[in-house]
Amino acid sequence: MKKWEQTTVKLTALATIAMTLAGCSTAKSSTSQGNNPGKTIKIGVNMELSGSAAGYGNQEKQGIQLAVNQINKTGGIKVGNTKKKVQLVIRDNKTANTTAASVAAQLVNNDKVVAVVGPAATNAGTASIPNMTKAAVPSVSPSATDPGYTLQKSGTVQPDIFRACYQNNFQGSSAAKFVTKTLKAKRVAILTDNSSDYGTGLAKAFKQAYTGTVASSQTFQEGDKDFNAILTALKHKKIAAIYAPGYYSELGLIIKQARQAGINVPIIGSDGMADAKLTKIAGSHNATNVYYTTPFSTKAGATNTTAANFLKAFKAKYHTTAPTFSALAYDSVYMIKAAIENEKSANSVKIATGLAKLKNFQGVTGTITMNQKHNPEKSIVVEKLTQGIVKQTYNVQ
Repeated sequence: MKKWEQTTVKLTALATIAMTLAGCSTAKSSTSQGNNPGKTIKIGVNMELSGSAAGYGNQEKQGIQLAVNQINKTGGIKVGNTKKKVQLVIRDNKTANTTAASVAAQLVNNDKVVAVVGPAATNAGTASIPNMTKAAVPSVSPSATDPGYTLQKSGTVQPDIFRACYQNNFQGSSAAKFVTKTLKAKRVAILTDNSSDYGTGLAKAFKQAYTGTVASSQTFQEGDKDFNAILTALKHKKIAAIYAPGYYSELGLIIKQARQAGINVPIIGSDGMADAKLTKIAGSHNATNVYYTTPFSTKAGATNTTAANFLKAFKAKYHTTAPTFSALAYDSVYMIKAAIENEKSANSVKIATGLAKLKNFQGVTGTITMNQKHNPEKSIVVEKLTQGIVKQTYNVQ
């Protein structure tokens, strides 16, 4: 997931600001020996718990806490011949890039964590990278989807940066395949949230992979409420589908207003729609013939035992159905656990090595193998809403 607050500053400038405030350098690699565990294995959480992305950050926090509670109930993480319990150090980056950089510095230098989960957003995560790299402490973002997140400017991999989600270009191209092969829509309109790289990146990837005709390309901004002018312009374009990647706050209104305008073609979006609030905004009657790509489906429990156990445990603890972002964060913790156990060490440098070598990890969001660019290779799912309820899922090949 990309950033939820509007940003007009380039990432290079953000990184410079973050480094100035945190007093760090831009070393591409580190000579640090990393952090070591004490009596416990300290895992930091650099998360958007307030601010514009707090809804996503708090969902991820729930997944993290559930995973750690389960691990500690079984004695902790096995390190060689012993087990150590996990101690979470949770800090709020307030959905602010400079704060995220400061939090990263505090976690690795003062709290001496051996790994970090988060941030949720790409820009906050990018601002944190210099401090993570300098300390040689790995981070796993559950939801940073920008293709360049795990790469340096030179194109080489960031040694300590990983993610549990797939990239925007994969998600956008998968949506194009689904629209072409499954929906067989030969003529579409694209509505792009051009206030974030998340929306523009997904739209670009979709356009590059789609083999049909793009009859209309329209844009909107985060925070927009009235989409009637855009939708009126589409009514006579003879479109077979609408691709509108973005967040539930705007997409809920787009769906509602499109249906009220008599536009009943399929509306296809992205993982930013994977939230129950989408239906509340759109109205259950309007949220029909709606699709979105997602790394996790609540239907996964039917075929994935790991997912079934997670869904049951989440429901018992939080009394609600687990959202996608909780599932991704849950997997992030267990990926760190697997890296520690595979390397037989909780030294932060060794954990990064273990994460880079992760293969066939059986997660809630599917089987994960980390590729050379520190991106997980995993399957993608499309969920279909009917009357606001997920009635059907599709695997995209």
